[in-house]
Amino acid sequence: MGGDNQPQGHVQVFLNLIEFGMNVQEAGEAARFRHTGGQLGLESGIGPEVRKDLSSRGHKIVALIDGYGGYQGILIDPETGVLMGGSDPRKDGCAMGW
Repeated sequence: MGGDNQPQGHVQVFLNLIEFGMNVQEAGEAARFRHTGGQLGLESGIGPEVRKDLSSRGHKIVALIDGYGGYQGILIDPETGVLMGGSDPRKDGCAMGW
């Protein structure tokens, strides 16, 4: 499930964790974008100033409904072994570990 959005979504969640210091839940909940068919879909959490800037750079911004994937993840703290789970409110599901 996810098609051409899978690698885009994976990279966005990964960067949220590594570059932006989000926890496993925040990383999956953050607003996403999706490039498809020469167009750029932006979730509502991406503000008007960013939309305007992207449009001015030649991107065709489109509205996509449910086109941003879902997410469940488990992060293991390598020092303590503690499991931390995150589950995306966009879809049904949960993160479980043992």
